[in-house]
Amino acid sequence: MEKFHFIDEEKKKIVCYKWKSNDNKVKGIVQIAHGMEERAVRYDYFAKRLNKAGYIVYANDHRGHGATAGSKKNLGYIADNDGFNWMVKDMKQLTDIIKDENPNIPVILFGHSMGSFLSQRYVELYGDNIDSLILSGTNGKPKAITKLGILISKHEIRKHGRKHVSNIMEKLAIGGYNKNFLPYRTTSEWLSSDEEEVDKYIADKYCGFVCTSSFYYDLIRGLWEMHEKNNLKRIPKSLPIYMVSGEKDPVGNQGKGVISLYNTFKKIGLKNVSYRLYKDGRHEMLNETNKDEVIDHILKWINKEI
Repeated sequence: MEKFHFIDEEKKKIVCYKWKSNDNKVKGIVQIAHGMEERAVRYDYFAKRLNKAGYIVYANDHRGHGATAGSKKNLGYIADNDGFNWMVKDMKQLTDIIKDENPNIPVILFGHSMGSFLSQRYVELYGDNIDSLILSGTNGKPKAITKLGILISKHEIRKHGRKHVSNIMEKLAIGGYNKNFLPYRTTSEWLSSDEEEVDKYIADKYCGFVCTSSFYYDLIRGLWEMHEKNNLKRIPKSLPIYMVSGEKDPVGNQGKGVISLYNTFKKIGLKNVSYRLYKDGRHEMLNETNKDEVIDHILKWINKEI
């Protein structure tokens, strides 16, 4: 794995990673967009499996995450304004670097959780720049009640500023995710049924932090923006999309959100959309007990589409 960085349009240093394939004939490039409150190096196992199958892998730590945050005090703070779309712009800049370094090679965008939402917005804005899309641990149109989160986070910003760490929004957003996994040892059983993976997440100082009020304000507004009809219609109709999730994933409303998103994509005329829900799977299928099976299915889909 190589570590590098670029400077984005706002003069922000974005830290990135590259996993090279040992295969002389590279089949394609996979660009990973990681989830909320984690970082890109957690995808090392997945990236190495992709390398063995002939794929080069790139990923960046989003603003307010991992090495891009710069220090723990900056975790969870994205930007002075419109943080959601700034993260999307950074992903596009990484794609440009990938294509410059690897001309005429297919690019597959893989987004997990928050990264899957950023990726949904990405293909509305820059869908012609990639060849296919994989959404992991994703969801469809947000519920109406999430608009309450916009009001609460906006109030906190007015009272405390954009860098205020929002325990209230954290509790509202993910506080109930563990309730279906009793008895639990920690607050993170919803991520995976593999206790070792849960413990690794908890031990990682760059995972599980509490985000700022402005993070939630920008995120929720971004979720609603990307589900506006005019934005959805901008997704290239021929773009292949594959969604993978656990049947017990609370982020995707136990699979219902994935099916809802599938139906939305089909309704707007996308021609090549499919999904797979794994029985008893939780949020991070790449860290589940059957992760190799999941990766095998992902590779089979990618090999079919490139």
